[in-house]
Amino acid sequence: MMTGSGVDLEEAAAVFTSLRPRLFGIAYRMLSSASEAEDLVQDVWLRWQTYDRSTVVNPGAFLATTTTRLAINALQSARVRRETYIGPWLPEPVDTSADPYLGAERGEALEFAALLLMEKLTPGERAAYVLREAFDYPYAQIADILSSTEPAARQLVSRARKHMADGRRTPVTAAEQKELLVTFIEAARSGNLAELERLFTPTVQNLSDGNGARQVARKIVVGPSRVAAFLHAISGHFWSGLEITWVSTNGGTSAVLRRDGSVYGVLTVSASADGIDQVLWMVNPEKIAAVVAAT
Repeated sequence: MMTGSGVDLEEAAAVFTSLRPRLFGIAYRMLSSASEAEDLVQDVWLRWQTYDRSTVVNPGAFLATTTTRLAINALQSARVRRETYIGPWLPEPVDTSADPYLGAERGEALEFAALLLMEKLTPGERAAYVLREAFDYPYAQIADILSSTEPAARQLVSRARKHMADGRRTPVTAAEQKELLVTFIEAARSGNLAELERLFTPTVQNLSDGNGARQVARKIVVGPSRVAAFLHAISGHFWSGLEITWVSTNGGTSAVLRRDGSVYGVLTVSASADGIDQVLWMVNPEKIAAVVAAT
């Protein structure tokens, strides 16, 4: 093997490029941030470039292992940083118009509701859950990636599934989610309290991620009547002159909100058969630039 030669690097790049969607999919689900996932995958590429690849029997397994272990470390650091975040923290949306599954076997662990629930898992539980549920890795391989045993890997996945099931209802289809979002915006524009409350589940939450930005709610509003009252209070001025375009995010639909050509934020809802259970306002410009550019 001509380590470091042009031919060898071309082969290494071809292998990496073919696996990159999966690596990004793992990193994004671990970190809930497209920008951080991009940086991490770039780090994996740099390591792959300089590694003695003649010792690697299975490049896919090697790169998935490297990505997962780096993501576990990055997640631990990210959680420390988030302790100083002002107001609710929401996942950074990712454009799924080209790849609705982001390189995964299934679209699992990609919806906003799932990403928020995964924040409650330990890094090990989250990694095991992502590898199993989204990418269908065998338990033996999950154990290898996590430097663990197969029984321990099974236990991690089992615990993660239980935590996720405890807090998650069955989501609606992408088409139903978009219909609910459109109906919600119409009701919010008009400040129709009865219509808004009809759309909500009993435990609905309104979350605004602005990291301390002016005129952005810093507390979670909970309950149909309170969320409806909050939206009614802002309906008279907030929606005036607001332009809406649609973008595919995390397997669903979001609304990009613009006023006078400037982006205000990205709005979406998470829902189950019982109705809308989360209204998510993402107004931190650093976290929405990529999906806004797609509209």
